[in-house]
Amino acid sequence: MNRIVQLFQRNPTHNLNVYFTAGYPSLDDTRRVLKALETAGADLVEIGMPYSDPVADGETIQQSNQQALENGMSVRKLFEQLSGMRSEITVPVLLMGYVNPVLQFGIENFCQKCAEVGVDGLILPDMPVDEYLEEYKPIFDQYGILNIFLITPQTSEKRIRQIDGNSEGFIYMVSSASVTGSQSGVSHDMEAYFERVNAMNLRNPRLIGFGIKDHETFEKACQHAAGAIIGSAFIRVLQENNDLEQGVSEYVKNVKGVASVI
Repeated sequence: MNRIVQLFQRNPTHNLNVYFTAGYPSLDDTRRVLKALETAGADLVEIGMPYSDPVADGETIQQSNQQALENGMSVRKLFEQLSGMRSEITVPVLLMGYVNPVLQFGIENFCQKCAEVGVDGLILPDMPVDEYLEEYKPIFDQYGILNIFLITPQTSEKRIRQIDGNSEGFIYMVSSASVTGSQSGVSHDMEAYFERVNAMNLRNPRLIGFGIKDHETFEKACQHAAGAIIGSAFIRVLQENNDLEQGVSEYVKNVKGVASVI
């Protein structure tokens, strides 16, 4: 069974998924950040594949993408860095990015490499649902890779149900129609949207992303979903901490409300 599915069966609430950009702050920091996140208590880890035009992302993640590309990060390099990770990493790992580099790599080659290194799922926000179902789902299924779809407050009930019926793992519930890092807190409009989706009694759990940054916003999200996704706020932690492991540990523990042992 896929590690993501196992996680939500084992732990249906308060799951923290943390995003970071591969090859950032330095090219060889990918495995180091991944290991630090697992040690600190992240429940899932989402590794961003740097892209030159990340249209859904705000300034913080855009800058990390640009720095990672300047560092020399590529899809091929990322797979090299993740090779053998399952000897030390047990949390579910997802790759997040845009579909064009995946198509250039080749969908089947990409899924095969994901399976080889132990990646559990992909998040490709610009992959059309219908195109995935018609062309790519059998390949994903063959290699045991989950494709995680995003929904927004503008997504129709019909589309949400289509996504739910053709998904495993979780649904990425974007809190608002904005870019990453631009929101502050959880508004009443967001809560109404969360409650509307919850009332649909979907079979897949949801994780809320965009606007989650600290313990307060994480707890608020967990009232409406199986957990939350943090991206921009964590990238800033990587920017601001010279001691990477300590910075990651303190941040994750603070978000989850776990007291650090001194």
